[in-house]
Amino acid sequence: MIDLRSDTLTIPDDEMLKTILSAKLGDDGRVDENGRGEDLSVNELEDIAARLTGKDEGVLFSSGTLANTAAILTYCSPGDKVLVDEILHIYKSEKVVFEKSVGQLIPVLYKLNEKSKPDTQHLRQLMEENDIKLLCIENTHNFSGGVCLDANDLKEIYDLAKEFNIHVHMDGARLFNATASLNVDPKDLCKYVDSLMFCISKGLGAPIGSLLCGNNNFIKKLRQKRKLLGGNMRQAGVIAAPGIHALKHNIEKLKEDNENAKYVSEGIKDLKKIKVQDKVQSNIVMLDVSNTGMSPEEYCEAARKKGLKIRPVLENKVRLVFYNGINRKDADEVIKIIRDIDKSM
Repeated sequence: MIDLRSDTLTIPDDEMLKTILSAKLGDDGRVDENGRGEDLSVNELEDIAARLTGKDEGVLFSSGTLANTAAILTYCSPGDKVLVDEILHIYKSEKVVFEKSVGQLIPVLYKLNEKSKPDTQHLRQLMEENDIKLLCIENTHNFSGGVCLDANDLKEIYDLAKEFNIHVHMDGARLFNATASLNVDPKDLCKYVDSLMFCISKGLGAPIGSLLCGNNNFIKKLRQKRKLLGGNMRQAGVIAAPGIHALKHNIEKLKEDNENAKYVSEGIKDLKKIKVQDKVQSNIVMLDVSNTGMSPEEYCEAARKKGLKIRPVLENKVRLVFYNGINRKDADEVIKIIRDIDKSM
């Protein structure tokens, strides 16, 4: 069975797991006057994350959801308005900051343009009409099929936000898939956001964790919010050590995942019933099943019976996500299965 439901399905290799045995452990929740914990492995991972992104500091979280939540609540107070797009992961899947019983923030929805990137004209209009506290963006954009925002896109968005004194937070869960696709240094993208989160437990292959990076003042407040949300951990070096290994050894490998996604999309672009997204940029491929006579759930079940696990997303689409457990032979089999399903319709 080939499983393309998500890149969270990566399994750490032996070399990564061995790093746990030699990790320097301490109480990460017991902090000094600078807010740093006593787990040296966590501190090392956070420092690497900050260097890679060009930010002052990084903070380890157990999940991207918790990291994004803590970041947004650091910027905002109940009743504040936050710019999000309708299918932004923070808004569509995480939601906690917008729950009336929890975060009590107010979402203001901006449009995506024909390239599935934030529509800056609409952003300007919303900024002029509303008292906005925070703008959230996503790179790569999950439910748009892994669309990448390049440095020019980000600069335009960031400069616009600063006209209105609005902070910009980036959900960069798959940031390094974007940098691999665009062939740029992470700093080239991260300099146009005030804070960002990236996951080490997706394509990078670590078992657990996400990093939140930003400037000193923001991070100091963020650490306080992390504690309030129950995000402090003790001997978290067992999480950090695989993360260090991932950042040192696995970033370059993401190019292979992106290439496999593009390879599959090319192999199925001429199907009669399935519409493949126009341009695959990273490790995600979206299939529109509107013309198949099947619901996304039914299509995924048909694929499962042939040996391929995929997942339904949005109203009429299914998603394939490539990662380091999937090789070119698997990609060829995926093409065959999808073509077989198309022929049977």
